[in-house]
Amino acid sequence: MNTATYLIGTDEVGRGPLAGPVVAAACVLGAPQPWHAGLADSKTLSAKKREMLAQRLREESTWAIAEATVAEIDAHNIRNASLLAMHRAVMAVAEHMGLSTHTPEMQATVHVVVDGNVRIPQLPLPQQAVVKADAVVPAVSAASILAKVHRDTLMAHLAQTYPHFGWERNAGYGSAEHLAALQHYGPTPHHRLSFAPVAEAQRNRKAA
Repeated sequence: MNTATYLIGTDEVGRGPLAGPVVAAACVLGAPQPWHAGLADSKTLSAKKREMLAQRLREESTWAIAEATVAEIDAHNIRNASLLAMHRAVMAVAEHMGLSTHTPEMQATVHVVVDGNVRIPQLPLPQQAVVKADAVVPAVSAASILAKVHRDTLMAHLAQTYPHFGWERNAGYGSAEHLAALQHYGPTPHHRLSFAPVAEAQRNRKAA
C-alpha cells in the first residue's frame, strides 16, 4: 500500500436502495490506535458496534460526509452519482486539512484509496481503487462505517414523515414491506424514479 503521509479512505453506501441519496464518506485516521483493530466493512458489524465506532471516528479522525441526491441519481445513474459523492467527500477532507490538491508537495504526500474497481473521475489527487478495500484498509473501513451510520440515521428520520415504507427498518431497500407500500401509496419525492420498481409504481399510479 502507498506510504504517503496522508491516506484518505473513501467509500459509499446506498447504491441499491429505491429511495434516499447515495452517501459517501472520506476519512484520515492518523496515527494507529488500538481501537482501529475493530474497524471493518460496515456491513459485517452490528448496528451497535457501528454506532460506537462512528462516534469515536467523529471525535478522533478527520472525516467528511457527502451525498448525491435522488435527482442526481436519476440524472446521472447510480454509479456516476456514487463517484460524485465520493469526489465531494474526498475534496471536503482535503479542504478541511488545508491541503492544496494542486501543489507537487501535496501530490507526493496525499494518497486516496477508493473502495471498488473504479477510480473517481477528475479527482486532483493520486488515487487507487481497491476491491474490498473496506475490509482490508482501515481508513476505508472507517469511511464505510461513517457513511452507513449517517445514511441509516437519515432514512430513519425520513421515515417519520413517510411512515408507510419502513425506512427505519429497510433503509430504503426494496423489502417486501417497502415494495407493497410503494404500489399502494406511490413514490415519494425521495424515491429514485430511474429504478425499475419505482418507475413501475409511478406508471401504475398514473394509470389508475
